[in-house]
Parts: sequence; structure tokens; C-alpha cells
Amino acid sequence: MQKKAPLLLSLILVFGFISSCAQPAVTNTTQPADRPADFIEENGIFHFNTEKGTYVLRFFSKDILEVEFFPEGRNNSSGDGLQMSESEQKVRDKVLRSSHAVIMESIPTEVKVNMEVDDFIRLSTGGIKVVYDKKDSRFSFYHKGRRLLQEHNGFVQNTEDDGYRVDFRITNTEMLMGGGSRALGMDRRGHRLELYNRAHYGYETRSDLINYTLPMVLSSRRYAIHFDNPTTGWLDLDSENDGTLGFEAFSGRQAFQIIASDTWEGIIDNYTQLTGRQPLPPRWALGSFSSRFGYRSQKEVLETITTYREKEIPVDAIIIDLYWFGQEVKGTMGNLKFDDETFPDPASMVEQLEDKGVKTVLITEPFILTTSGRWDEATESEVLAHDKHGQVAVYDFFFGETGLINILKPEARDWFWGIYKHLMETYGIHGWWGDLGEPEVHPDWVRHYGNLKAREVHNIYGHNWAKLVFEGFKNDFPGKRAFNLMRAGYSGSQRYGIIPWTGDVNRTWGGLMPQPEISLQMGLQGLAYMHSDLGGFAGDLVDDELYVRWMQYGVFQPVYRPHAQDDVPSEPVFRSEEAMNLSRKAIELRYRLMPYIYTAAFQNSQTGMPFMRPLFFEEPDNFEIHRVTGTYLFGDDILVAPVLRQGERRVEAHMPATANWYDFYTGEKYKGGKQHWVTTHEDRIPTFVRGGAVVPLADLVQSTTDYSVEHITLKYFFDEGASEYTTMIYHDDGLTSESYENGLYELLNISIDTSVIGNQNNQVSFTFETDRGSQFEEAGFSEITVHAKNISAVPKSAAINGESVSFTFDEDRQKIEFETFTLSEGENEFMFAF
Repeated sequence: MQKKAPLLLSLILVFGFISSCAQPAVTNTTQPADRPADFIEENGIFHFNTEKGTYVLRFFSKDILEVEFFPEGRNNSSGDGLQMSESEQKVRDKVLRSSHAVIMESIPTEVKVNMEVDDFIRLSTGGIKVVYDKKDSRFSFYHKGRRLLQEHNGFVQNTEDDGYRVDFRITNTEMLMGGGSRALGMDRRGHRLELYNRAHYGYETRSDLINYTLPMVLSSRRYAIHFDNPTTGWLDLDSENDGTLGFEAFSGRQAFQIIASDTWEGIIDNYTQLTGRQPLPPRWALGSFSSRFGYRSQKEVLETITTYREKEIPVDAIIIDLYWFGQEVKGTMGNLKFDDETFPDPASMVEQLEDKGVKTVLITEPFILTTSGRWDEATESEVLAHDKHGQVAVYDFFFGETGLINILKPEARDWFWGIYKHLMETYGIHGWWGDLGEPEVHPDWVRHYGNLKAREVHNIYGHNWAKLVFEGFKNDFPGKRAFNLMRAGYSGSQRYGIIPWTGDVNRTWGGLMPQPEISLQMGLQGLAYMHSDLGGFAGDLVDDELYVRWMQYGVFQPVYRPHAQDDVPSEPVFRSEEAMNLSRKAIELRYRLMPYIYTAAFQNSQTGMPFMRPLFFEEPDNFEIHRVTGTYLFGDDILVAPVLRQGERRVEAHMPATANWYDFYTGEKYKGGKQHWVTTHEDRIPTFVRGGAVVPLADLVQSTTDYSVEHITLKYFFDEGASEYTTMIYHDDGLTSESYENGLYELLNISIDTSVIGNQNNQVSFTFETDRGSQFEEAGFSEITVHAKNISAVPKSAAINGESVSFTFDEDRQKIEFETFTLSEGENEFMFAF
């Protein structure tokens, strides 16, 4: 094999620049003196020199591997030969050469190198194993003995431009997921997926692309591959049915990461460790929103919230769409200033809303129309994208003739953030909605800072916009959690607090049906807050049954936000009396579940675990349930089977074999490992709890401003087969950023042990222990009420820390309600026997 020393030397010299990650500290256990010149280890980085170029392998951990390829003679730094400033060249190089997804620093990892077989080089960590076939310069990848992927043709360069393709051999039976937000079913194998963020207005049961694409694939064989290139391209999930997984990109970095684990939880943990974890949002973001397209005046905003309070329907925030900066849909985008006529006193409006426990969120867009009040300012400040001649790029789209903020240009970022900062400081705005950030219209001829082509920036535009807002909060409003609703981004955007939604779904049953699938898929890809416009967005269909079922489903999605075109109201307070009352019941349940939901949000911030989880998290080897989306887990212990079809009197619920499952409302038992047909009810959707688990409930409030954990009701579902159970409830002030990291939190740890004593009597023992952060001053958890279900006999005794506790027993419903008791400092034990 011909030696490529000059290329390799240059790679080593610039390696610190081209990689966005720290070099891994790798221990090599074998150092043969006769290594070939085409294989070099340099500071724990493995270089494989081939005829076509050099592969560089680095292990982030024993279960995460990156492979980067540097083709012979390829240079991505030119920029059409135009002269650029040093700052522009740096931005260009960063976009085309660096990772926009990876932030992880490598964990010291022992890598064993085996070269005993002449034609192969093996690298093994005890997790991922790499086998390099020197005869055909081909890599195969394994995890703990399981073959994951084998390179097919390797990296193949496009001779006509800077594009390339890389592909792999996969097994015949594995199911493929990922590629971002789409409605194609859980198994997306057989599709060729375009990687170009684009909206799909009014979609229903199928959509090839909904706003947010991701160059990531997950396999039912429990591995993921992330193609670390943000430019536009394609994912080929065996579209030719020949066992090939492929990726194509327009230009840019030629790299991928393989993430593997024995469990799905491990894959999620590894991937979000690699690309970053979602910060805990403000607690009010998990409450109910009032939102529509849109509120036309300050008066309408205030009257809407007054109606919520009069109807006693909980609400925590109101989102004001584009009418805040103009009275017409067209011609005003880019004003980014309150309209003086329709919003005469926004500071007073925000204050009045706050007095009612409601936060204010404003929409913004990255488009500055030529007819807007900021056009002259934007052009004079040179903050807009340009054409190849350096002139401001102006083009038409639905809202008018426009320019686009040059999001990668430092001066443009400062200008844009300055507007946000002013609105927050002047009026007290609490959060932001960044719309149209694909960007919605982005012609190929548009150029960005560093003379980057539109296709090179397109898929990271929203990512960088989210970063701008997140870092603005961090720098100018330290200690305040960001709320940032955006519909497009890139791999790793979750670390900037992005809260995405499923786009402009049609207001039909066909629109409702794919919503669980989309959220489940995005949760697997790190975007755990993916949620839908409750009730549907597009169209003017009035269907109270559809509306109510969507609102009931919303209780068990990450964010509770009705939103729609205002031909038909999206807010429950403006629907029919029956629809309003049923919606109120759903929203009240959402608020009572806040301890459970907020704890799931905390869990996501620490491990990446999504709120909504496919059933295969419970049974990873049961391939019959891998395609199921009509039943899913919400958090650790709740199972949901939403009503997704009109007039559905029974729904099929798949009960994982890991437990028996109990109806949340009635306590009826359903045996695990089976499919059950469950009768539906008008006022709720089928909801189940893991046998042996507890679900914590807070007292009902109208806003999370009044939320408290001083009194918690624990719904306990006794199961004979569940002898041990542990859980926790997380609490903090709901507003301060990095509360957990700074010791401003309280955790209530709960463990439950069940045993049989004496003459076949059951004894149940709860242990409560509070863990408070070093800076948490006031105790939150105080009083506990236990409601136990599936109790077949009158309890013989009940006590907290040895003190007797009274109770009532309902024999017909097999339910005990114990008297509320107060927790003491330290460990507390509550016991009952029956």
C-alpha cells in the first residue's frame, strides 16, 4: 500500500483546529514495533492511510466512536475564490470542517490493538470493536460481539462538486428509525429521505418531511449512526432493498459517529452525552398555553386570559403571534416592535398577565421585509444575507419581499439579540417563539457569512438561531431559564433549550393519527420536547370529538399547547360547553400530574431520556412491538393508548411483559405481555400504571405560580409480583437555571418493598428520604396522602414511623385512602398490612 506521509503530516498539524472535541486519552495495550506505515497512532487518535485518503478514528468512550475521512486532494475552504476577512474564513472553515453536533470531551478509554492476523487491524474497547480489512481498505464495526455495520464502498467523492456518499451493509431484518421529523411509521426502512429542513402545511397521515431533518439513523439492533455533516443531502434507508444504508451530502465534513449500547436507555444517554442535553425549562412551560394565529390586540389578549380565569381552566402562558408587530399578515414581518395602535401599553399588559400567573411569549422570525420598519436599519447595519456579488439578497415569499438575517455573522447575531434583549428589559417578555427557521424560503443563490452557500447553512440555521437566544439568556439574564419554541434545528439543538413542534398539522383525524409516532421518533434523536399543536393547526373543521381527544392526548405529551388558525378557536374557553368541560378535566389532570411530569423533565436534563418512549424500551428483543405507536410510555411508569380515530369505542393497548398494568382511573388489572382491547370513555383516554408503582399528584392550581409540593398524593398500584420499587420526585423553584448543579433543589426518594408475612398476609413498606441541595433553604415536601389500589382485604394495620394512621377501605373498588401524614426530618417509614 502506497504511503501518504505528506497528507498525514498535514492532518496531524491541523488536527487541533478541525476537531471540535478534545482528543481522547487512550491506553494502547499492544505496541508492535513492526506496524505498517499506513497505520499510525498519534496521541490516542488512529490514522488509517489509504489510496483514497486518510481515515481518522477517535473513541469518545468505549461505546462511542467517530470516524472522519480526509480525501486525497480535497479542499473545502476556497469560497468561490472570493477574498474574505480572517473572521469570514474562520466561520467558513468551522461550518465545513467542524462538528456542529458534538460537544463531548473524550473519556479515557483503553483501546486494544490487535495486528496478529496479516490482513486485519483490530481496535477494541470492550464495547465497540473496529476491524479494518487491509486488502480492500474496508471497516466493520461491532459491539460486544454483535456486528453493527460494514462499510460497503467507503467514502465516494463526487467529481463534479464537493459532495460525497458513504454507505454500509446492514442485516436483512433490522428496522431503521431516525432522519428527523416525518410521518412514515416507526420503521422507515425502504425510504430515501431528503435532508433539507422544510415545512409541510396541512399534512395528515403521511409526510416525508416536517420542518426538522436529522442526519441520524437508529437501528432495532441497538445502535445509532450519526452522519456529522449539516449541509443538505440524503439519507438512504435501504431504498433499493439491497441491504444498504447510505448518506449523501452536498459538501462539508466527511465524518460519522457510531453509538451503541446493550439498552435503549444507554443509547439515549450516550448520544445526548455526545451532543448535549436539554436544560430544564421553566416549570411554567409544562403548564397549559393559550395560543392562536393570532391575537390582534392587547385587549384581546387580556380578555382571553380573563376568560380562562372565569371558567377556572388552568393556564400558565399566552403566545402572541405576528399581530403584535403589525395589523396585517403581510407586509409587516421584521418590524419586531409592538404596534402602537393595537398594543398601546405592552408593559402594562405583561404586568397584568403576570398578576394572573400568566407568562408572555412573543413570536419572532428571521425575515426582515423591505416594507418593515427595520429594513433600512438592517441594510445599513449589514446584517442580512447577500448574493455572490455581495449585494443584499432580496426575494419574495408569502409574507412579502424580504431579506434574511445572516445568522452566522457576529454583527448580525449581536443586532438580532439586541432586539430580544430590549423587549425583555423594557416589557418583561418571558419567552420566545422562533418561527419559519428552516428557513422557510432560502434560495440556493443566497450566500451567508464566509461566502457559504444556502445549502451549506440551511440545516444549521435554526440551530444557530437557538444558540443565539440561549446564549443571550445566559449572558444577559443569568439565572433565568430560557423558553425557546422553534420548529427547526440540527443534531444537538436540544442543548440550546429548543422546544420543537410537529408543524402545521391538519385539523383532522388524519392529522392526529401520526402525532405519537413523530414525538417518539424525535425523542430517540435527542429532541424530547417534540409536541403537536393540540387540536390541529390547519383548516376550519369544527369537530368537538377530535378536539377533545387531541386535548386528552396532550396531557401525555411534553408540552401542552393548543394552537390553530383562528377560523375555529384553539382555546378550550371558546369551544362548546361540552368540549370545554371535557378539556378542563384533561388540563386539570395535567396540572395534578406536575410532580411526575417535572421529574421526567429533570430526568431528561440529566440522562436524555425522553418523556414519550416506545414500548421497545421495555422489551428490546420483542420485535413485534417495535412498530407500535398507538401505545407508548410517558415517563417511567405510565402507559398511554390515545384515541386516534373517530368514534373509537375500543382501542388496542399493548401491555409490556415487564409488569402487570393497572387502569389509572379504576385500578382494573391488565396482564403484561398481552394485547388488550380496552373500552374508551368520553372523559379520558386509556391510561395505565406499572404494577407496584406510585404516581405523585399535586393539589390542583390554576397556574404553576401557585404550585406546591407541600402536600403530595401518591396513587399506589399494589401488585403481588412487584416486590421492590424505587422512584423520586424532583423539586426546585421552577425558574432558576442550573438549579440542580448549584444545589438549589430538593429530591424526595421513595422506595417500596412488599412481602408476605405470617398467614399469607401482605405487608407493604414505603420509605421516604429527602435529599436537599446545599443551597436549598426551605423544605418543600411535607405532607403525604397515600391512595392504594388493588387491595383485596381490609388492612390490619397502618403506621408512619410507628404512629398509627387511620384509613377508609372501599371493598368494591379495592381501594384504601389513608389519612394524610407529615414527614419528619430524615428517613420516614410508612407501613400497612392486609
